[in-house]
Amino acid sequence: MNQYTQEHTHSYYAASARGMAPRPELAGDMVADVCVIGGGFTGVNTAIELAQRGLSVILLEARRIGWGASGRNGGQLIRGIGHDVSGFARHIGADGVRYLEQAGIESVALVGQRIREHGIDCDLRWGFCELANTPAQFAGLKAEYAGLKETGYAHETRLIEPGQIREQVVNSGVYAGGLVDMGSGHLHPLNLVLGEAKVAESLGVRIFEQSPVLELIHGSTVQVRCAGGTVRAGSLVLACNAHLEELEPKLSGKVLPAGSYIIATEPLSAELAAQLIPRNLALCDQKVGLDYYRLSADRRLLFGGACHYSGRDPRDITAYMRPQMLKVFPQLANVRIDYQWGGMIGITANRFPQVGRLSQHPNVFYAQGYSGHGLNVTHWCAKLLGEAIHAGHSRGFDVFSAVPHMTFPGGRVLRSPLLALGMLWYRMREMLG
Repeated sequence: MNQYTQEHTHSYYAASARGMAPRPELAGDMVADVCVIGGGFTGVNTAIELAQRGLSVILLEARRIGWGASGRNGGQLIRGIGHDVSGFARHIGADGVRYLEQAGIESVALVGQRIREHGIDCDLRWGFCELANTPAQFAGLKAEYAGLKETGYAHETRLIEPGQIREQVVNSGVYAGGLVDMGSGHLHPLNLVLGEAKVAESLGVRIFEQSPVLELIHGSTVQVRCAGGTVRAGSLVLACNAHLEELEPKLSGKVLPAGSYIIATEPLSAELAAQLIPRNLALCDQKVGLDYYRLSADRRLLFGGACHYSGRDPRDITAYMRPQMLKVFPQLANVRIDYQWGGMIGITANRFPQVGRLSQHPNVFYAQGYSGHGLNVTHWCAKLLGEAIHAGHSRGFDVFSAVPHMTFPGGRVLRSPLLALGMLWYRMREMLG
């Protein structure tokens, strides 16, 4: 399976997508207030935010809208920026930490609002459960639950004791408890980004597909050169994430592409689906190589995980992922797998997204490195980019950009092997612990 063709990978999402009509390639020279490179959640929603503020926008996508992680991911819309943000207090202060914690909640609401406001048909369902693999992890979920109650989280949450897991959340014997959050949920990510691209176009955004950028010429007006033409713009947004490659070397070394993989079963009977996941929640565990899974609208089990840092995809994704699925659901031993696919997510060293502008080129903005938590955070970062480019300032943009980010050591050749070794150590420690 070649997932790096110009067309969408053969995923369940692509097979059930709506509104995949191709858009033209860039042809000729054009001018806009802002040029956005990248047709995933970050790029499309930044274009929406800018167009809503009255700016003219051209969006360039090297392949198809939603071709990358935005159209391939697990579809889990979960509160939070990602990992624990309290460790950034020395850089952004206590107020900054509180801002990030609130942004992790409001970003989910932002996605829900966009879906409702524009009637985007993307199978949105509310309900998520974070699963504990060990008693120690369940103790952590108890502390998280207490914190949500203390801060007045507006949505229903409840702890699921080990004896309640099978009946209330997931019919599996591998978990030590869970935390249900009805303010998070799951959806069809490709249909979401395709719907948002239509929203952008309705606001006047010009979108060009199959238009890879060959060269950036910096200056007070940025020139973005493609094979078929050039875009000249006052500001540029780099929204390429794991696929930035060497387009901007000062940023590419700060994000490591890592592979994540999903299999989709045949449609399950209503009875079996209800037995597996009684309340149709999105589910995710807390292992280093985590499992995440949910039911699709047509009752397929979409089971993902097994993050790869080596830079090499498994030869057979089904053979690689099916044993992981059967550890959780041995009752699916005879169920057919209809789809298998993978994609690259952008990992940062501190697992926190990178948002900012290039110091040497202040009219070049970027957002990247969502580290597996991109569905809501991309939308929030797009909002911050829209504010910063339109108004020249944004408190949230300043908070995000104040968090420092290291460049992965080893250069292009050694980055992935070095990180793969580091993650192997974490997995070994998890197994021994």
